[in-house]
Amino acid sequence: MKTIAAIATPPAVGGIAVIRVSGPCALQIADRVFTSVSGVPLSQRRGYTASYGSFHSADGILDDGVALVFRSPKSYTGEDVAELSCHGGVYVARAVLRAVLDAGASLADPGEFTKRAFLNGKLSLSQAEAVADLIGAGNAQALGAARAQAGGALSRRIQQLRESLLNLAGHLSAWVDYPEEDIPQLEEGALADSLRQGLEVLDGLLASFDTGRFLREGIDTVIVGKPNVGKSTLMNLLAGCTRSIVTEIAGTTRDIVEDTVSLDELILRLSDTAGIRSTADPVERLGVELARSRLDTAELILAVFDGSAPLEQEDFQLLELLEGRPVIGLVNKGDLELRLSVKELEDRLDSVTVLSALEGEGLDTLKEAIRRKLGLLKLDPAGGILSTERQRECARSARGSLWEAISALEAGMTLDAVTVSLEEAISALRELDGDRVTEEVVNRVFSRFCVGK
Repeated sequence: MKTIAAIATPPAVGGIAVIRVSGPCALQIADRVFTSVSGVPLSQRRGYTASYGSFHSADGILDDGVALVFRSPKSYTGEDVAELSCHGGVYVARAVLRAVLDAGASLADPGEFTKRAFLNGKLSLSQAEAVADLIGAGNAQALGAARAQAGGALSRRIQQLRESLLNLAGHLSAWVDYPEEDIPQLEEGALADSLRQGLEVLDGLLASFDTGRFLREGIDTVIVGKPNVGKSTLMNLLAGCTRSIVTEIAGTTRDIVEDTVSLDELILRLSDTAGIRSTADPVERLGVELARSRLDTAELILAVFDGSAPLEQEDFQLLELLEGRPVIGLVNKGDLELRLSVKELEDRLDSVTVLSALEGEGLDTLKEAIRRKLGLLKLDPAGGILSTERQRECARSARGSLWEAISALEAGMTLDAVTVSLEEAISALRELDGDRVTEEVVNRVFSRFCVGK
């Protein structure tokens, strides 16, 4: 296997830059570009040791710095690894990398270091995928979820379920294949209960997917309401700066104004839309049509109502549009006399809160309502969650096979048929955790990683 190298730190000016080298000749190649002040070659050093010295190419000394040695199999990749830390200039880091490549290393592909960790049994595939989530975490909850995944939370949950199903499949196969042996038949009721328990585990994992995605990628959120209810003021409050023009003139916002904001651990991809109403103005009408189309794709809708006035016909028309959608009703202008019937809104929406976007009051209540609406309050990263579409598809496949096994059992089919579906579910779980996965899938997983990781 070839020895690979790449810059493992961001391509920007910083305190240090790290060039990572991994493979069977990593230490020998590092010795060709690094000379320690002690005179001891890196290839003769023990693992988990550091040496200070200079980096050089054929043209002379490039920089001074530190080289770390990690010995196989006790390294990130499971191979011999050298990490070369030089000063964090863009040019000097590239110069040291170029020297390493000239000395015999090959440039690493995106995610190749973590790919080797997976291939060498240092990480399961779900743990390897969590590394990308760890790097991309944008808030405390996303970081906690990624750390739990990298620590094997999902792997353990999948392995427990797989072991349970393997025991069932083994018992069924033995009973069918060796009728002369005195193997007790599984009672159908107990078998069905065990299969349904597996179904519950998979349902819980599938339910965790969207919640986990919200933490990683943010929530596609649309602010809607009739004109002049305070949508743009709310947008500016959430953004922490002026993003939308605010006037007393109805219909000021005509296009969609977008921003990504962070509310504690919540990332909202916000869209402030034109006020939804009937209008003869052709430009405003286009804005209204855009606002209506955003309702179909939004993962969360913040529907704003003017708390200083009773509900009007335009409000009721909006409520009809919102039926069956993920909505939080916001009664705005809470700093004024409340003339809107909150009870009337609560009869139509399952989540309603009062706030004043102008005064910044009620923001904490809104955050809590969002967490509750999206199920974030129930999220337990330590229990394992699905974090990629690949994992979700494997879990769906396993669930479908378990359901087929239950259906076959209830239809009175032979236990052979139940066993076939059960084994298909086990196969899908093996693929989920990377025990049985094609090279194409592995390459696709690691293609989304950055070079150097």
